[in-house]
Amino acid sequence: MIRISDLSVHFGGVVALDNITVDIKDDIVGVIGPNGAGKTTLVNVLSGFVLPDSGTVDVEGVDLLSLAPHKRARWGLARSFQKVQTADNLTVADNIWVSLDTSASPGMKKHAALNRVLDYVGLADMADVPAHKLNPCQRRMTELARCLVASPRIVLLDEPGGGLSEMEVDKLRQVIGNIKTIFGAQVLLIDHDVELIKSVCSKTMVLDFGELIAFGPTETVLQDENVKAAYLGTEIKV
Repeated sequence: MIRISDLSVHFGGVVALDNITVDIKDDIVGVIGPNGAGKTTLVNVLSGFVLPDSGTVDVEGVDLLSLAPHKRARWGLARSFQKVQTADNLTVADNIWVSLDTSASPGMKKHAALNRVLDYVGLADMADVPAHKLNPCQRRMTELARCLVASPRIVLLDEPGGGLSEMEVDKLRQVIGNIKTIFGAQVLLIDHDVELIKSVCSKTMVLDFGELIAFGPTETVLQDENVKAAYLGTEIKV
């Protein structure tokens, strides 16, 4: 469980997160909100890219904010980015392998983990392909595989569906939806694709101007009038 208490972040006079308090218990929890709502800031705080002004984050009894970013990764926190982070001069396998570099596991176990995630994301036959030859969906799957290969406890996904076709999002939905079952990791999913959020997230939290304006079962949250207003009056079909 991720227990966030009174978490606040300010960038000058801008309030990016305003005393966020929430307990995240479910296997896959969505985070939605308009641009600038604080979604990526929240992920950046959890992963150590941004230092909060106040608040605490407790995960399974661990004070997450007391750990340096690299120690959070070793503890079991993995994340993706809005802009896919793949090294074009490395193969698919090597892009994933970097997450195993610091692992103390024996080589055979590392290779087994690599083959497992390659198969899971559907890239088993592309292990030796240079990343610069990949299409956007294959790049995204490579990044997801890198998140999963080291047996994480928590996976933070920042808009993984961005720029993907409907068919590619269907594949992404299957990959994300089975992470807890296959890898045992809790998932926090940011995305503007409400259909993706609806299909994989049992609960969803909504941020607007840094405030938590709703949190609960996804279907209920998406019918909330405050949530609809946060999307500039756009009716969300459920």
